[in-house]
Amino acid sequence: MKSGFVAILGQPNVGKSTLLNSLLKEKVSIVSPKPQTTRNKILGIYNDEDCQIVFIDTPGIHNSQNKLDEFMNKSILVAKSDVDVVLYVIDGSKSITKNTIEILNKYTKNIQNIILVVNKIDKTNYEKLYPELAKCNQLENIKDVVPVSASKSKNLEELLKVIKSYLNDNIKYFDQDIYTDQSIKTLVSELIREKALWLLQDELPHGIAVEITKFDEEKPIIEIDADIILEKSSHKPIVIGKNGSMLKNIGIKARNDIEKLLQKQVMLKLFVKVREDWRNSASTIKELGYNSKDL
Repeated sequence: MKSGFVAILGQPNVGKSTLLNSLLKEKVSIVSPKPQTTRNKILGIYNDEDCQIVFIDTPGIHNSQNKLDEFMNKSILVAKSDVDVVLYVIDGSKSITKNTIEILNKYTKNIQNIILVVNKIDKTNYEKLYPELAKCNQLENIKDVVPVSASKSKNLEELLKVIKSYLNDNIKYFDQDIYTDQSIKTLVSELIREKALWLLQDELPHGIAVEITKFDEEKPIIEIDADIILEKSSHKPIVIGKNGSMLKNIGIKARNDIEKLLQKQVMLKLFVKVREDWRNSASTIKELGYNSKDL
């Protein structure tokens, strides 16, 4: 029996959450084209016959512009401390720049076991990828380089094999049937936020949150009420849409995924609320589950 903790780090939109979901074959972390979709560190637990790997997904590395950003960056620092392995994910379909290397070296300093995961190889070819991989010789402390396609589940078995070679614990930290530390309410709120991010795309800035206000499992149909929280009043008509069309669409798509998650019928009611500049409000951030004391 082998076990251990593995942090997943990288800049925004390199596919960290997609990688975690693909490794677990379960959806524990939402994905969208927007940067900083992941806001908290999320545990995903991988189990097989002889191994348990506790993966820690993290927000994309970025410069802080508000209190929420500060929380997100702190969660990265906490996640990479006291782990057995760090997976540092880069986008293999893009050029590895000097800035990419500087950020990687900064966030992996003093970490013993670093695996560079070159993701999105399905979006490039060997002729383009090889010169980029050659640049990895400049990187400090990298033990292994593993090219993968998280979205196509390509070469993930090789990645797991490499990870396992660095694990030395023989303790089972979680029961076999547990695949995340996230509560059901958190998973539901994140699914709603994911649908909003996908459907709104560039129409709305990233300042959107979801709060579950009702979760009633007592009836045959689960009743869920949720507030979609915005930073500005001017964003409200965008989320609601003409005659409520956008809000309805978000609800339909979210309900479909929530029903798959809960394996039951769901009645979902969405409401749109405005909390001005909430990402800079320490009390609101805490209320919405982004509490530094929980890291």
